[in-house]
Amino acid sequence: MKLIDLYIGEVTRRLPEKNRQDIALELRSAIEDMLPEDPSEQEVKQVLAEMGNPAVLASGYRDKPMHLIGPRYFDLYISLLKLILPIAITVTLVVVIVVAIFTNSSETTIMDATVSLIGDAISASVNAAMQVFFWLTLVIALIERADRSSSQAPLTMNSKEWTPDDLKEVVYIPKEKAISKFEIAGSLIWTAIWTAGYFNADRLVGVYHNRGEGLEFIAPTFNQNVLLSYWPLIILMLVLEIALAVYKWREGQWTKRVAFFNAVVQIVSTGIIALILTNSELVNQAFLDEIGTVFGGTSGLSWIAGAIILTVAIVAVSDVYQGFRKAMIRPAK
Repeated sequence: MKLIDLYIGEVTRRLPEKNRQDIALELRSAIEDMLPEDPSEQEVKQVLAEMGNPAVLASGYRDKPMHLIGPRYFDLYISLLKLILPIAITVTLVVVIVVAIFTNSSETTIMDATVSLIGDAISASVNAAMQVFFWLTLVIALIERADRSSSQAPLTMNSKEWTPDDLKEVVYIPKEKAISKFEIAGSLIWTAIWTAGYFNADRLVGVYHNRGEGLEFIAPTFNQNVLLSYWPLIILMLVLEIALAVYKWREGQWTKRVAFFNAVVQIVSTGIIALILTNSELVNQAFLDEIGTVFGGTSGLSWIAGAIILTVAIVAVSDVYQGFRKAMIRPAK
Protein backbone atom coordinates (compact mmCIF):
# COMPACT_ATOMS: atom_id res chain seq x y z
CA MET A 1 0.00 0.00 0.00
CA LYS A 2 3.01 2.27 0.28
CA LEU A 3 3.02 2.85 -3.48
CA ILE A 4 -0.66 3.83 -3.38
CA ASP A 5 -0.02 6.31 -0.56
CA LEU A 6 2.92 7.80 -2.42
CA TYR A 7 0.87 8.07 -5.63
CA ILE A 8 -2.03 9.79 -3.88
CA GLY A 9 0.46 12.13 -2.19
CA GLU A 10 1.98 13.04 -5.55
CA VAL A 11 -1.46 13.90 -6.92
CA THR A 12 -2.84 15.82 -3.95
CA ARG A 13 0.28 17.93 -3.30
CA ARG A 14 -0.50 19.68 -6.61
CA LEU A 15 -4.05 20.52 -5.48
CA PRO A 16 -5.44 23.24 -3.21
CA GLU A 17 -5.24 22.34 0.48
CA LYS A 18 -9.02 22.41 0.96
CA ASN A 19 -9.61 19.74 -1.72
CA ARG A 20 -6.81 17.33 -0.89
CA GLN A 21 -8.58 15.13 1.65
CA ASP A 22 -11.73 14.54 -0.41
CA ILE A 23 -9.77 13.81 -3.59
CA ALA A 24 -7.40 11.53 -1.71
CA LEU A 25 -10.35 9.46 -0.49
CA GLU A 26 -11.85 9.39 -3.97
CA LEU A 27 -8.57 8.29 -5.51
CA ARG A 28 -7.94 5.60 -2.93
CA SER A 29 -11.42 4.19 -3.47
CA ALA A 30 -10.97 4.18 -7.25
CA ILE A 31 -7.59 2.43 -7.01
CA GLU A 32 -8.80 -0.20 -4.56
CA ASP A 33 -11.77 -0.97 -6.80
CA MET A 34 -9.35 -1.74 -9.62
CA LEU A 35 -7.20 -4.08 -7.47
CA PRO A 36 -7.87 -7.70 -6.50
CA GLU A 37 -7.82 -8.75 -2.86
CA ASP A 38 -4.30 -8.93 -1.42
CA PRO A 39 -2.65 -7.46 -4.57
CA SER A 40 0.99 -7.99 -5.40
CA GLU A 41 3.35 -5.07 -5.93
CA GLN A 42 3.30 -5.72 -9.66
CA GLU A 43 -0.51 -5.52 -9.74
CA VAL A 44 -0.41 -2.23 -7.84
CA LYS A 45 2.13 -0.81 -10.30
CA GLN A 46 -0.07 -1.87 -13.21
CA VAL A 47 -3.13 -0.11 -11.78
CA LEU A 48 -1.14 3.05 -10.99
CA ALA A 49 0.20 3.02 -14.53
CA GLU A 50 -3.37 2.92 -15.80
CA MET A 51 -4.23 5.90 -13.57
CA GLY A 52 -1.51 7.86 -15.33
CA ASN A 53 1.01 10.53 -14.48
CA PRO A 54 0.13 12.21 -11.14
CA ALA A 55 0.77 15.66 -12.64
CA VAL A 56 -1.71 15.01 -15.48
CA LEU A 57 -4.29 13.62 -13.07
CA ALA A 58 -3.89 16.62 -10.74
CA SER A 59 -4.23 18.96 -13.72
CA GLY A 60 -7.55 17.29 -14.54
CA TYR A 61 -8.83 17.87 -11.01
CA ARG A 62 -7.77 21.53 -11.15
CA ASP A 63 -9.23 21.96 -14.63
CA LYS A 64 -6.13 23.91 -15.67
CA PRO A 65 -4.07 23.25 -18.83
CA MET A 66 -0.53 21.90 -18.63
CA HIS A 67 0.58 24.04 -21.53
CA LEU A 68 1.35 27.74 -21.72
CA ILE A 69 -0.64 28.38 -24.91
CA GLY A 70 -3.33 25.82 -25.70
CA PRO A 71 -4.89 24.83 -29.05
CA ARG A 72 -7.76 27.34 -28.61
CA TYR A 73 -5.40 30.33 -28.65
CA PHE A 74 -2.33 28.90 -30.43
CA ASP A 75 -3.27 29.95 -33.99
CA LEU A 76 -4.30 33.43 -32.79
CA TYR A 77 -1.02 33.67 -30.84
CA ILE A 78 1.11 32.73 -33.86
CA SER A 79 -0.83 35.10 -36.14
CA LEU A 80 -0.33 38.03 -33.76
CA LEU A 81 3.34 37.12 -33.38
CA LYS A 82 3.82 37.18 -37.17
CA LEU A 83 2.01 40.53 -37.35
CA ILE A 84 3.68 42.37 -34.47
CA LEU A 85 7.24 41.01 -34.64
CA PRO A 86 8.20 42.49 -38.08
CA ILE A 87 6.69 45.85 -37.11
CA ALA A 88 8.58 45.99 -33.81
CA ILE A 89 11.91 45.01 -35.40
CA THR A 90 11.47 47.44 -38.33
CA VAL A 91 10.63 50.39 -36.07
CA THR A 92 13.55 49.50 -33.79
CA LEU A 93 16.01 49.32 -36.69
CA VAL A 94 14.81 52.64 -38.12
CA VAL A 95 15.21 54.35 -34.74
CA VAL A 96 18.66 52.82 -34.17
CA ILE A 97 19.88 53.87 -37.62
CA VAL A 98 18.57 57.43 -37.36
CA VAL A 99 19.94 57.91 -33.83
CA ALA A 100 23.32 56.41 -34.76
CA ILE A 101 23.78 58.62 -37.81
CA PHE A 102 22.58 61.82 -36.16
CA THR A 103 24.74 61.26 -33.08
CA ASN A 104 27.82 60.06 -34.94
CA SER A 105 30.89 62.04 -33.85
CA SER A 106 33.10 63.52 -36.54
CA GLU A 107 36.09 62.08 -34.68
CA THR A 108 34.81 58.54 -35.14
CA THR A 109 36.05 56.73 -38.24
CA ILE A 110 33.43 55.48 -40.67
CA MET A 111 34.59 51.89 -40.10
CA ASP A 112 34.13 52.18 -36.31
CA ALA A 113 30.77 53.90 -36.80
CA THR A 114 29.61 51.13 -39.17
CA VAL A 115 30.68 48.33 -36.82
CA SER A 116 29.02 50.11 -33.88
CA LEU A 117 25.81 50.60 -35.90
CA ILE A 118 25.65 46.93 -36.91
CA GLY A 119 26.22 45.84 -33.31
CA ASP A 120 23.56 48.22 -31.98
CA ALA A 121 21.10 47.14 -34.69
CA ILE A 122 21.53 43.44 -33.91
CA SER A 123 21.33 43.99 -30.16
CA ALA A 124 18.24 46.23 -30.42
CA SER A 125 16.49 43.82 -32.83
CA VAL A 126 17.07 40.82 -30.57
CA ASN A 127 15.88 42.81 -27.57
CA ALA A 128 12.74 43.98 -29.42
CA ALA A 129 11.98 40.42 -30.54
CA MET A 130 12.39 39.08 -26.99
CA GLN A 131 10.17 41.82 -25.57
CA VAL A 132 7.41 41.12 -28.10
CA PHE A 133 7.69 37.36 -27.55
CA PHE A 134 7.61 37.66 -23.76
CA TRP A 135 4.75 40.16 -23.41
CA LEU A 136 2.56 38.63 -26.12
CA THR A 137 3.04 35.15 -24.63
CA LEU A 138 2.23 36.45 -21.16
CA VAL A 139 -0.91 38.29 -22.29
CA ILE A 140 -2.26 35.36 -24.32
CA ALA A 141 -1.52 32.90 -21.48
CA LEU A 142 -3.40 35.10 -18.99
CA ILE A 143 -6.34 35.54 -21.39
CA GLU A 144 -6.53 31.78 -21.92
CA ARG A 145 -6.62 31.11 -18.18
CA ALA A 146 -9.33 33.71 -17.69
CA ASP A 147 -11.43 32.14 -20.47
CA ARG A 148 -14.19 30.09 -18.85
CA SER A 149 -15.39 28.54 -22.12
CA SER A 150 -15.31 24.74 -22.19
CA SER A 151 -14.69 24.74 -25.94
CA GLN A 152 -11.20 24.05 -27.26
CA ALA A 153 -12.01 25.15 -30.82
CA PRO A 154 -9.29 27.53 -32.10
CA LEU A 155 -10.13 31.23 -32.23
CA THR A 156 -9.63 33.36 -35.32
CA MET A 157 -8.12 36.86 -35.50
CA ASN A 158 -11.51 38.36 -34.57
CA SER A 159 -11.45 36.32 -31.32
CA LYS A 160 -14.37 34.15 -32.46
CA GLU A 161 -14.59 30.50 -33.42
CA TRP A 162 -14.31 29.76 -37.13
CA THR A 163 -17.48 29.49 -39.20
CA PRO A 164 -17.94 29.01 -42.97
CA ASP A 165 -18.91 32.70 -43.17
CA ASP A 166 -15.28 33.54 -42.38
CA LEU A 167 -14.34 32.29 -45.84
CA LYS A 168 -16.03 35.40 -47.26
CA GLU A 169 -13.35 37.48 -45.55
CA VAL A 170 -10.48 35.47 -47.06
CA VAL A 171 -8.71 37.22 -49.94
CA TYR A 172 -6.59 35.01 -52.15
CA ILE A 173 -3.49 36.85 -53.38
CA PRO A 174 -1.25 35.25 -56.02
CA LYS A 175 2.37 35.06 -54.93
CA GLU A 176 3.54 37.27 -57.84
CA LYS A 177 1.03 39.95 -56.87
CA ALA A 178 1.65 39.94 -53.12
CA ILE A 179 3.76 42.57 -51.34
CA SER A 180 5.87 40.97 -48.64
CA LYS A 181 6.34 42.52 -45.21
CA PHE A 182 10.12 42.09 -45.63
CA GLU A 183 10.02 44.26 -48.78
CA ILE A 184 8.16 47.00 -46.94
CA ALA A 185 10.44 46.75 -43.89
CA GLY A 186 13.50 46.98 -46.14
CA SER A 187 12.01 50.04 -47.85
CA LEU A 188 11.45 51.80 -44.51
CA ILE A 189 14.95 50.94 -43.29
CA TRP A 190 16.47 52.20 -46.53
CA THR A 191 14.43 55.42 -46.24
CA ALA A 192 15.79 55.93 -42.71
CA ILE A 193 19.37 55.33 -43.89
CA TRP A 194 19.34 57.74 -46.84
CA THR A 195 17.44 60.44 -44.95
CA ALA A 196 19.81 60.38 -41.98
CA GLY A 197 22.79 60.16 -44.33
CA TYR A 198 21.54 63.11 -46.40
CA PHE A 199 21.31 65.45 -43.42
CA ASN A 200 24.75 64.30 -42.18
CA ALA A 201 26.51 63.99 -45.52
CA ASP A 202 29.26 66.46 -44.55
CA ARG A 203 30.30 64.08 -41.74
CA LEU A 204 29.93 60.79 -43.59
CA VAL A 205 30.54 61.08 -47.34
CA GLY A 206 33.90 62.36 -48.50
CA VAL A 207 37.59 61.68 -48.84
CA TYR A 208 39.24 59.49 -46.21
CA HIS A 209 43.00 59.10 -45.74
CA ASN A 210 44.73 56.34 -43.83
CA ARG A 211 47.75 57.83 -42.11
CA GLY A 212 48.56 54.84 -39.97
CA GLU A 213 45.99 55.55 -37.24
CA GLY A 214 42.89 54.43 -39.07
CA LEU A 215 40.80 56.28 -41.66
CA GLU A 216 40.78 60.06 -41.25
CA PHE A 217 38.00 62.18 -42.75
CA ILE A 218 39.68 64.83 -44.93
CA ALA A 219 37.03 66.56 -47.01
CA PRO A 220 33.25 66.15 -47.41
CA THR A 221 31.99 65.41 -50.91
CA PHE A 222 28.96 67.66 -50.78
CA ASN A 223 28.32 71.23 -49.78
CA GLN A 224 26.01 70.69 -46.83
CA ASN A 225 24.43 74.13 -47.15
CA VAL A 226 23.32 73.26 -50.69
CA LEU A 227 21.90 69.94 -49.53
CA LEU A 228 20.02 71.59 -46.68
CA SER A 229 18.56 74.21 -49.05
CA TYR A 230 16.49 71.38 -50.57
CA TRP A 231 15.08 70.20 -47.24
CA PRO A 232 11.40 70.85 -48.16
CA LEU A 233 11.77 68.55 -51.19
CA ILE A 234 13.61 65.93 -49.12
CA ILE A 235 10.86 65.98 -46.51
CA LEU A 236 8.33 65.61 -49.34
CA MET A 237 10.21 62.52 -50.59
CA LEU A 238 10.37 61.14 -47.05
CA VAL A 239 6.63 61.61 -46.47
CA LEU A 240 5.73 60.09 -49.84
CA GLU A 241 7.92 57.01 -49.31
CA ILE A 242 6.59 56.40 -45.78
CA ALA A 243 3.01 56.89 -46.99
CA LEU A 244 3.65 54.44 -49.85
CA ALA A 245 5.10 51.86 -47.45
CA VAL A 246 2.10 52.19 -45.13
CA TYR A 247 -0.30 51.92 -48.07
CA LYS A 248 1.49 48.81 -49.35
CA TRP A 249 1.32 47.28 -45.87
CA ARG A 250 -2.41 47.97 -45.70
CA GLU A 251 -3.19 46.59 -49.16
CA GLY A 252 -0.77 43.63 -49.04
CA GLN A 253 -0.78 43.32 -52.83
CA TRP A 254 -0.16 45.30 -55.99
CA THR A 255 -3.31 47.04 -57.15
CA LYS A 256 -3.75 49.75 -59.76
CA ARG A 257 -3.94 52.37 -57.01
CA VAL A 258 -0.75 51.09 -55.37
CA ALA A 259 0.99 51.03 -58.76
CA PHE A 260 -0.17 54.58 -59.53
CA PHE A 261 0.94 55.83 -56.10
CA ASN A 262 4.29 54.09 -56.60
CA ALA A 263 4.66 55.76 -60.01
CA VAL A 264 4.03 59.19 -58.50
CA VAL A 265 6.63 58.56 -55.79
CA GLN A 266 9.20 57.34 -58.32
CA ILE A 267 8.66 60.31 -60.66
CA VAL A 268 8.82 62.87 -57.85
CA SER A 269 11.90 61.24 -56.28
CA THR A 270 13.75 60.98 -59.58
CA GLY A 271 13.00 64.62 -60.37
CA ILE A 272 14.25 65.80 -56.98
CA ILE A 273 17.43 63.72 -57.22
CA ALA A 274 18.12 65.06 -60.71
CA LEU A 275 17.49 68.63 -59.53
CA ILE A 276 19.96 68.27 -56.65
CA LEU A 277 22.67 66.51 -58.67
CA THR A 278 22.61 69.17 -61.39
CA ASN A 279 23.28 71.99 -58.93
CA SER A 280 26.71 73.38 -59.90
CA GLU A 281 27.53 74.20 -56.26
CA LEU A 282 26.62 70.79 -54.87
CA VAL A 283 30.18 69.41 -54.68
CA ASN A 284 32.44 70.84 -52.00
CA GLN A 285 35.55 72.72 -53.24
CA ALA A 286 37.86 70.88 -50.81
CA PHE A 287 36.65 67.60 -52.25
CA LEU A 288 37.30 68.87 -55.80
CA ASP A 289 40.84 69.83 -54.78
CA GLU A 290 41.48 66.35 -53.36
CA ILE A 291 40.07 64.66 -56.47
CA GLY A 292 42.07 66.98 -58.72
CA THR A 293 45.28 66.13 -56.86
CA VAL A 294 44.70 62.39 -57.15
CA PHE A 295 43.26 62.16 -60.69
CA GLY A 296 44.69 65.29 -62.25
CA GLY A 297 41.28 66.89 -62.87
CA THR A 298 37.58 66.84 -62.06
CA SER A 299 36.03 66.79 -65.51
CA GLY A 300 34.77 63.23 -64.97
CA LEU A 301 32.48 64.26 -62.12
CA SER A 302 29.85 65.63 -64.50
CA TRP A 303 29.80 62.24 -66.27
CA ILE A 304 29.42 60.47 -62.93
CA ALA A 305 26.50 62.74 -61.98
CA GLY A 306 24.90 62.06 -65.37
CA ALA A 307 25.38 58.31 -64.95
CA ILE A 308 23.80 58.41 -61.49
CA ILE A 309 20.78 60.33 -62.79
CA LEU A 310 20.42 57.92 -65.71
CA THR A 311 20.69 54.90 -63.39
CA VAL A 312 18.11 56.33 -60.99
CA ALA A 313 15.77 57.02 -63.92
CA ILE A 314 16.17 53.49 -65.33
CA VAL A 315 15.56 51.91 -61.93
CA ALA A 316 12.49 54.12 -61.43
CA VAL A 317 11.05 53.22 -64.84
CA SER A 318 11.65 49.52 -64.16
CA ASP A 319 10.02 49.81 -60.74
CA VAL A 320 6.98 51.61 -62.18
CA TYR A 321 6.64 49.02 -64.95
CA GLN A 322 6.89 46.10 -62.50
CA GLY A 323 4.31 47.74 -60.26
CA PHE A 324 1.72 48.03 -63.04
CA ARG A 325 2.59 44.55 -64.38
CA LYS A 326 1.96 42.96 -60.99
CA ALA A 327 -1.22 45.03 -60.52
CA MET A 328 -2.60 43.56 -63.77
CA ILE A 329 -2.13 39.95 -62.60
CA ARG A 330 -5.50 38.32 -62.01
CA PRO A 331 -6.08 35.37 -59.67
CA ALA A 332 -6.52 32.04 -61.46
CA LYS A 333 -10.16 30.89 -61.53
